[in-house]
Amino acid sequence: PCALIVSASNGKIINIEGDPDHPINQGSLCSKGEALIQVANNERRLTTVKYRAPNSDHWEEKSWDWALPEIAKRIKKTRDENWISKDKKGSVVNRVEALAGLGGAALDNEECYLWSKLARALGIVYLEHQARI
Repeated sequence: PCALIVSASNGKIINIEGDPDHPINQGSLCSKGEALIQVANNERRLTTVKYRAPNSDHWEEKSWDWALPEIAKRIKKTRDENWISKDKKGSVVNRVEALAGLGGAALDNEECYLWSKLARALGIVYLEHQARI
């Protein structure tokens, strides 16, 4: 993991640089670190929950207090309805094929590790990452 020194003014990031005292990156930044300022300061970056109901033609703004329990409820429902204990040969597999996970370059190694642990705990067997492409 890289260490960053981030400077902000008026609530906006104005500079990101590598921490020269960090033993891993020693002041350097990879391409992800270099691009972080663009991610943080992008005017098109969503900062609220957007939800489009089935058959709707527009997005609604929702609260995190609504979204997180809703996501959990839907994941649990899908997992419970599609759980596979054994395959056709009778081998124990304990998995769900109706859920999948996708990682991206914005995630660091630790976040990818945690995401994969969560996915495996849910029984997800199909994990992809854009680095493979």
